[in-house]
Amino acid sequence: MYLEFYGLRDAPFSPTPDPKFLFQSSRHREALAQLVYGVRERKGFIVLTGEIGTGKTTLLRTLLERLDDEHPVAYVHNSSLPWEGMLEYILHDWGVKTIGTSQAQRLVDLNEFLIDQHRLGRSPVLVIDEAQNLSIESLEAVRLLSNFETTQAKLLQILLVGQPELRDKLNAFELRQLKQRIALRCHISPLGPEEARQYIRHRLRVAGATDAGIFTDGAVQRITEYSRGIPRVMNTLCDHCLISGYADSKRRIDVRMVEDAIEYLEDGEQPRWKRRAQARLTPSPGWVWAARSGVAALVIALLAMMVFAANSVGWLP
Repeated sequence: MYLEFYGLRDAPFSPTPDPKFLFQSSRHREALAQLVYGVRERKGFIVLTGEIGTGKTTLLRTLLERLDDEHPVAYVHNSSLPWEGMLEYILHDWGVKTIGTSQAQRLVDLNEFLIDQHRLGRSPVLVIDEAQNLSIESLEAVRLLSNFETTQAKLLQILLVGQPELRDKLNAFELRQLKQRIALRCHISPLGPEEARQYIRHRLRVAGATDAGIFTDGAVQRITEYSRGIPRVMNTLCDHCLISGYADSKRRIDVRMVEDAIEYLEDGEQPRWKRRAQARLTPSPGWVWAARSGVAALVIALLAMMVFAANSVGWLP
């Protein structure tokens, strides 16, 4: 809606995890480097954690784009599945055709698949998102998958991704064996004030903006304060601000527009830009009365003309 007005090719603050919009803060850059290194060097278990909305999924998508055919990926999105369902999902994602009806038979099929991949020089990667939702039993079952190995290398690279609660869960006494096998740990923190400013400008620039200063310094500061440096919240707030600016024909997003957007997000109140737009489309009571009066006058005039015409030709007595 506002793309042409601001000279943009793409929506700069879309909620989808598009890798081209990845802003590599020092934490994101370090985490991505560790992920790539861990997978390519076959380190086995890797854990990536971060608060909700800090960009874990975007980071994962970037990682997957950098992997070649030597690293076929099984990506589990639904961590609420029981282990049997998760194992079936993993096999399906890797294209393993199994006729096994028991868990033991499916594990045998998985082992044969991993051995075949190893012979071909490949190293499959298993990604489990929202891993903080996994039960202790499921996490222990995932650990057992790491037993698929040769004397020289792991046959399977496992990446657990989740919120900070995942770190707490991995400290459970029952998971001490899994904790010992974690080779790399990566954590993503919220953006700092300067990083937040760079983040907004980065996304605008990637979206095609020639003017990176669409948001004033004051607006960026208020966005950072409200979002606490969480990129997902920043995206939502910035998107509302651009819609408001477009409705008001404002080339610059200032603090007032940000406050309007925050009011809408917090209280559910209809934002001012929408109220103004509706006001332009909805006639006021005075205009409605005038319109109705005009129609009535037109009808009376037409009736008078018809009576006059009928009387002139002698149709009326």
